Amino acid sequence: MDSGLWTMHLMEGELPTSMSGSCGASINGKLYIFGGFDDKGYSNRLYYVNLRTKTGTYRWKKITNFKGQPPTPRDKLSCWVYKNRLIYFGGYGCRKHNELSDCFDVHDAFWEGQIFWGWHNDVHVFDTTTQTWSQPTIRGGDPPQPRAAHTCAVLGNKGYIFGGRVLQTRMNDLHCLNLDTWTWSGRINISGEKPRDRSWHTLTPIGEDRLFLFGGLSSDNVPLSDGWIHSIATNGWKQLTHLPKSRPRLWHTACLGQEGEVMVFGGSKDDLLFMDTGHCSDLLIFQTQPYSLLRLCLDCIGKNAALLEKQIPCLPPKLVQEVLKKITFWAAMTHRQERKAETERQSQLQCT
Repeated sequence: MDSGLWTMHLMEGELPTSMSGSCGASINGKLYIFGGFDDKGYSNRLYYVNLRTKTGTYRWKKITNFKGQPPTPRDKLSCWVYKNRLIYFGGYGCRKHNELSDCFDVHDAFWEGQIFWGWHNDVHVFDTTTQTWSQPTIRGGDPPQPRAAHTCAVLGNKGYIFGGRVLQTRMNDLHCLNLDTWTWSGRINISGEKPRDRSWHTLTPIGEDRLFLFGGLSSDNVPLSDGWIHSIATNGWKQLTHLPKSRPRLWHTACLGQEGEVMVFGGSKDDLLFMDTGHCSDLLIFQTQPYSLLRLCLDCIGKNAALLEKQIPCLPPKLVQEVLKKITFWAAMTHRQERKAETERQSQLQCT
């Protein structure tokens, strides 16, 4: 994030198979991948890789010596990270006839094999310390409808859920689960305007009491590029009007930067159900709060490094290192923009 440069690392060990709709989450430097879908069907396998390796080699491991019962196979689920635990909710997948329950809405069935497909609203917990699966007893409140392609975020001891696919429609409802008492809030009543219904979006915690919602696919299959901030204190949504309207994203990922900026990567800009002209490889950075004075100064120096070439060595040594990272960041940014512009120019020439 400091230098703006990507590095590629080779993966070894028990690599997860190529999947779509898997759920990834990080605890204490370990990235866990659960579930997903491939040409063999739905998965309920769990893998992890240590991202804090000192050797530069990332080695995957499939978790097989767990205790307890894992969730049924599924994809497009979401996860909360809380107290060294991975807490999974929902998703679309398959169940056998003897596994049907109130937490499952049937979508389709293969009667000969007694296999049913549909949406879930169950909660499953994996304790990364004891390597144990469990299913907590929900002690109260109305749970969200079974769904998939929703999004989850944690603020304090509350796990929030927004939107997702429910049966044949998409939702714009907000719920939260107390991760200590296992009680649902029910649908949270919102004051004022709110985002439209969607799935395949992201919800990112910013600060102690705000959530940033971005993108997704609407009920009328329109890829979305809008961004919203939900304040827990006021219980209201506010749309960010300065975001570009021409860069929609769905089925992307998002994470928080060092100064409240949200970084969005990957996904698609098309309605994947009907058209896919290619997935996105550019990084979108959304500023959700004012930057510090130091950050603004470093960015200014980085953008104008050629003009300030003689003055930069006069800075304190520690600050020079920060400046060099910013120079690299803006040089990389400029290079990518020039390369993209050249690609678009070549495409236009080929069309003419």
